[in-house]
Amino acid sequence: MSDLFGYLFIGGVAAAVTAIATPIVAKFARQNGWMATPDARRSHPEPTPDVGGIAFFIALVIAIAVAWQMDRFDPLFRNNSELVGVIFAGLIVFVLGFVDDVHEVSAPMKVTGVVVAAVALVWFGVTMIYFRAPFVDVFVLSRDWIPLFTVLWLLGMTQAINLIDGLDGLAAGIVAIAATAFFVYSRHLGTNGLLSEPNIGPLVAIITVGICLGFLPYNFNPAKIFMGDSGALLLGLLIAVSTSVVGGRASPDLKSDGGQTYFFLAPLLIPLLVLGVPIIDVLFAIIRRTRSGVGFATADTGHLHHRLIKLGHGPRRAVVILWSWTALLSAFVLYPALSEGSTNLWPFLFLVAILVWFTRFNDRFSVRRFFRTKAQAETPRLSEPETPVEIVPEN
Repeated sequence: MSDLFGYLFIGGVAAAVTAIATPIVAKFARQNGWMATPDARRSHPEPTPDVGGIAFFIALVIAIAVAWQMDRFDPLFRNNSELVGVIFAGLIVFVLGFVDDVHEVSAPMKVTGVVVAAVALVWFGVTMIYFRAPFVDVFVLSRDWIPLFTVLWLLGMTQAINLIDGLDGLAAGIVAIAATAFFVYSRHLGTNGLLSEPNIGPLVAIITVGICLGFLPYNFNPAKIFMGDSGALLLGLLIAVSTSVVGGRASPDLKSDGGQTYFFLAPLLIPLLVLGVPIIDVLFAIIRRTRSGVGFATADTGHLHHRLIKLGHGPRRAVVILWSWTALLSAFVLYPALSEGSTNLWPFLFLVAILVWFTRFNDRFSVRRFFRTKAQAETPRLSEPETPVEIVPEN
């Protein structure tokens, strides 16, 4: 199958196209008034373009077109319509998100659009084959069940990415880390003959990484452009595709030499854990809004990034913290799968402890605060002026 250089080249193409297209899209958005205006949930002081998904879709199409012209990717295109299905379904969610960015779309309409995109994926064969029930067995999905699983998986991934997109660079960074981890894992399965071939998962994953890396320089705080729903829904679809065609097509006999349960469940656990931050955010949002008696689509300020801000973290530090959690979760689940020998998880527990402490007690670790306090301590305090004595003349 295709070598690593081919994948990295396509990822580089996606990154370059996104980096070139994004400022052009931002300029075009300003001319047409496609802007996100400041409000209670947005910290930006001035209107900002919010249709970065246009650059994402352009990069996706061009990257797949370039891969189509490369001989090493022939098996992915020969008698295989899956990548055409990815573009078609991507177009559906992109248009849906773009309309929402410009005119706003109701929640039921959004769900309907995502379901239509999932049906398109099923039509073009971009589906799971196996489903691993934890501690039970691997089931071969029938034609009746495949559409349901595809719809649910796509809805979950798109909503997870859409909800986490609340701070500059947050969603793009998390997806870049998660997609990188899943690319590494899928390549590992393919190299060891544990993945049904041809499989579009690694290619879609590396394109996703490239899109995010090309967009981040313009999206990190202070952002010059937002990805908008058009970008978030498209990234959610790409993540859903790459994880489903890899996790749902890994060999049913996938186990370690010792037959450990972890390796049996890895194709299911790895995509869930590398996306642990947005998935946890979705679960908390469902619980929070259910208890409050409001609709799931009702916006609020209870997301993970909002809570970090309330703890005293600045927007940049909050983003870096959530990036760090994603990277740590990714490394934690990949380590047993990629390790040749016995695994030692103590370093991860140590890193978890440090990250928990830094997340919760941020005010005790601030370089700027340290030097400010030190400077105040070294500054000599001026003595209090003496109270002047009033001289009263004698009578």
